[in-house]
Amino acid sequence: MGEAVVNARRRALLTVILMVAGMVTASGLAGPAAAQPSAVTVAVAPVTPFVINNDGIWSGFTVELWQAIASRERWTTDWLAVDTLDQQLAAVAEGRADVAAGAISVTADRRQRFDFSQPILDAGMQIIVPNHDPQPSSPGLREFLRLVFSGTMVTWLAAALAITILPAHLLWLIERRHTDPAVSKSYFPGIVEAFGWGLGTLAASDAASPRHWVGRAMGIGWAFIGIIFVAFYTANLTAALTVEKLDAQINGPNDLYGKSVCTEAKTTSAAYLTRIDVKPVLVPVIEQCYDGLRDDTYEAVVFDAPVLRYYVTHDGNGIAGMTGPVFHDEDYGLAMPVGSPLRARIDQALLELREDGTYDLIEEKWFGDDQDTEAGSGG
Repeated sequence: MGEAVVNARRRALLTVILMVAGMVTASGLAGPAAAQPSAVTVAVAPVTPFVINNDGIWSGFTVELWQAIASRERWTTDWLAVDTLDQQLAAVAEGRADVAAGAISVTADRRQRFDFSQPILDAGMQIIVPNHDPQPSSPGLREFLRLVFSGTMVTWLAAALAITILPAHLLWLIERRHTDPAVSKSYFPGIVEAFGWGLGTLAASDAASPRHWVGRAMGIGWAFIGIIFVAFYTANLTAALTVEKLDAQINGPNDLYGKSVCTEAKTTSAAYLTRIDVKPVLVPVIEQCYDGLRDDTYEAVVFDAPVLRYYVTHDGNGIAGMTGPVFHDEDYGLAMPVGSPLRARIDQALLELREDGTYDLIEEKWFGDDQDTEAGSGG
């Protein structure tokens, strides 16, 4: 009887111990999961085609990519709308947002202040310039005077005067011996008249015909020289005008010096242009650059290639065009506070989205088949 009571007490004690151990184990397993939030606050700023706000409905490449990540991780999303990229990063730094999503370039400076996800898009910078429909126009007085007083015109006029000195004197010496000379026998105004003959022949215009047979023979030879001279002058003038036109074109960063260039402030584009001493006009949002490009305030806009690509094929179609290749390659990522517990799960979700093809579908929807040639903004 006593032994039975002891055994019963032992079984009861063992049961209590197992229950307590189970509760502790369950609590330990639930701890890490509880640390992961079920709702994530995401800071977004409008930047087409990455983040688009249409009457409170969010869309865009990064928005859809984040929604796919959140769905996979079973998170709900609280959108924190701000106006600029700088405000997005400030929201994360101040703890008002868990993630900043858009078209955020990963830089060394930002890596010191934030954690970034794996790259969500390969990008870089590019340039757009205004599209001007070619229309025939007549040169005005300003263009005419600029041509007359150009260095090219002065050089060739001086050459014409210089090479006419000798034949003008020869003609005067020959003609002054003729009974009915084509120029005055006196040095003045005879030499002036001979100069007029030489320049007229050089320019292939009507000029007084020499009377002496030697003068006529010299005139024939001088006419051939005039043809060659005019041909060389025309070719050089055309080449000079062509080079001037080519110099005015923008095909890359090296062509931006001395031009009116616009970009968004506090972005990697602004930092890059300032670093190479281009001195861009900085505006709060890139859309203001588009407006200035439309009314010819700016000669070029430099920004993230994907943003510009999307603009010129949509709202900017016919207004602006891409020029030159992509330069200063960059990656876009999702920004989080340093040490964020979300980073590992976001990276894992991104890998899974790439493996199952979801990422490719989202990318193709917003950028087409070739993202490298049709890529849009951020900083």
